[in-house]
Amino acid sequence: MKKIFTILMIASSIIAQQLNVIDPYLNFKAKQNDPLYTTYTAAMERSRLYGDKGYKMDYYSEHLPINYSGDQAGRFYCLWKVDQVVIMNTGEFYEKPIVTFSFPDMMIMEYSPFKGIKVQETFFVYSSSIALVNLQIKNIDKVNHNIELYPILELGNDSLLIKDFDKQHNGYITEHHESKYRLISSLYKNAPYPTETRDYFSASFSPYSFGSYHKSLEDFYITIKTDFYAEKRNDSLNHKKEGLVNFISLHGKFSLKPGEEVNTRYFRGWQDQKEDLQKLVEDIEKLKTEPLQRFVDTNVKLHSQIPHIKFKTQDEKLVYLGAFNLARGCFYLPTEKTNFNFYVFSRQPLWGWGHGHQVLHESLSMLAYAYLDPKSAENSQRVYMEQQREDGLIAYRHGPRGLQDYPHFSKELNKDMSTTSAPFFSWINWEVYKVSKDKRFLSDAYNSGEKYIKWLINNRDLDKDGLYEWGPYGIIENVRDWYNAVFQVSAERHLDVDKEDISDELECLDLTLMIVKETRTLSQMAKELGMKDASKAWMKIADLTSDLVNQKMWDDSSKFYYSINRKDHSFKYLTRDLRRMEIIGFLALWAEAAPKERAEQLVKHLLDPKKFWRKYGVPTLAADDQWFTPYVDYCCKWNGPVWLLWDYMVLDGLKKYGYSKIANQLADKMLLAVTTQLKKNHNYWESYSPDNEVLNSPPNYIWDSIMARVLIEKYKR
Repeated sequence: MKKIFTILMIASSIIAQQLNVIDPYLNFKAKQNDPLYTTYTAAMERSRLYGDKGYKMDYYSEHLPINYSGDQAGRFYCLWKVDQVVIMNTGEFYEKPIVTFSFPDMMIMEYSPFKGIKVQETFFVYSSSIALVNLQIKNIDKVNHNIELYPILELGNDSLLIKDFDKQHNGYITEHHESKYRLISSLYKNAPYPTETRDYFSASFSPYSFGSYHKSLEDFYITIKTDFYAEKRNDSLNHKKEGLVNFISLHGKFSLKPGEEVNTRYFRGWQDQKEDLQKLVEDIEKLKTEPLQRFVDTNVKLHSQIPHIKFKTQDEKLVYLGAFNLARGCFYLPTEKTNFNFYVFSRQPLWGWGHGHQVLHESLSMLAYAYLDPKSAENSQRVYMEQQREDGLIAYRHGPRGLQDYPHFSKELNKDMSTTSAPFFSWINWEVYKVSKDKRFLSDAYNSGEKYIKWLINNRDLDKDGLYEWGPYGIIENVRDWYNAVFQVSAERHLDVDKEDISDELECLDLTLMIVKETRTLSQMAKELGMKDASKAWMKIADLTSDLVNQKMWDDSSKFYYSINRKDHSFKYLTRDLRRMEIIGFLALWAEAAPKERAEQLVKHLLDPKKFWRKYGVPTLAADDQWFTPYVDYCCKWNGPVWLLWDYMVLDGLKKYGYSKIANQLADKMLLAVTTQLKKNHNYWESYSPDNEVLNSPPNYIWDSIMARVLIEKYKR
């Protein structure tokens, strides 16, 4: 009797899976063409750097079923059959999917695949190895309905090698290969990314049948539909247990009376073939009856600290919540050479450069992320502090593999020189502190920032004239990449990196203004810590550097700021005119280096639609420059694309000079760029076109989470 009661209790716990989010602020109703970010990765406490799989959800393509695709790992989804009617895609649904909640690792939606059948579908990336779909199915009709489910894992091209079917646990075991090659940047060849991988596809229900096929979905429709008048009518799948196939499928049957409901799940397990399959199976078995409500509650708690802004439109709210999801979804727990949580700036899709640990310009995302989890944002910054070199250097990259300073030969010093990054360090720390109010963090950040700025003064002003040049590996150090009208020698990148970039041969406006910003910020930090003399000393340095910028880098004929030749401080480098209007000219507002009358001239240029005031934001290069292009046809371009972080710095500068109305108009342009893409493809992007809607840059960069900060400032009273 006790055993029977236990079974009934388990069955009851499986049925009672209708999930609820107690904070109504996190609720919305996102239809298929709403700007919802739909990439999901496991919570960092259940994630690992290598052997990690995230997923993109597609609920918006009406010719497809609701599906979840992992980078190089195919996609999985479920086909429906209700009373012998097969429903192949969302375009055939009686009520289309509406997402009601979306978190970094999970999503909840509602839909009706067939009249009278109401479904709550939850997608949950439980860990780096396991993702599941939970289906709460209810018959709200007045008649009985017979329901058949066909969960499918699809890779295509006969790429799934079936190894076995585990009858005891209702699981298909397959294998497939994943390449380290990527279009933009391949995965590090010596890093332990799995290439020979295993799939375990299982369900909480006992399958009526199972099968695998070389066919297309259109052919599979014929298999599961069957001809009612056929002599050999068969409603079973083929029970295939070996061979190479396009996809595998499980098959479940349910019968629901009016008012009845059932809860069921299917699982996609994924791992390196060298890993223990039994451990993966055991973890999935536990999840077959694990209540999911506690994971929902954890996400609600995570979001409890964000400002609950009353937005004018749902579009803004979706961008806001999606930006936080993007940032959080890029985080991992401490591992290898770091004792603090860290991010990668692209987790799904997975590609080499984007999976290469923290860089300061990407850490500008902490300005937004701090509102979600201030302690985690602090710890991300502590990664730099713990790995900072004794002489004060913060290198180009930091993370599990430690300090990565990419030594590069300096002709001037006749030796290798370390590579740093754009010095936003103290500014980020100050902005994080303003949210966390953690004085210990502020003190540690100040000490680290002081060491770093001294390293910069000693190593990035070699001629000691008070203006600054980038290091010899400038093409990555100045974070302005390719097609830079000032730093790049040839318009089409004819030369190698060393010969192409001249940013170490100029007094660079961007770096000099960043030094101004860092020293002003150190002054604010010192004042907050009660260090009045230090505060005054840092402000004096900031003002002196600002004076030099205004003396040397302002061109009165064009009313704009530019980089200058190191040797003679002219606007000429060999035969080249350095007076090319770039977005960095507006950093004089952000660094509070421009006198009021010059700020007015900058704003006039900014508002000129023939130069910078474009539909989707402020481009990196003035639109009337001969190198300008609105096309985003690759990554890393600086001759026209809109980069949200840099537009945010323009916005921040406008506010500092009292141009709040214009700042809000710029925020609206940035929002339009983001919502346009999210409505079309549900991705954030590395960069955006100032004029067009088609993008070929890499998707889902952590720095686009700055949009949460943009919206907080837009609505801040």
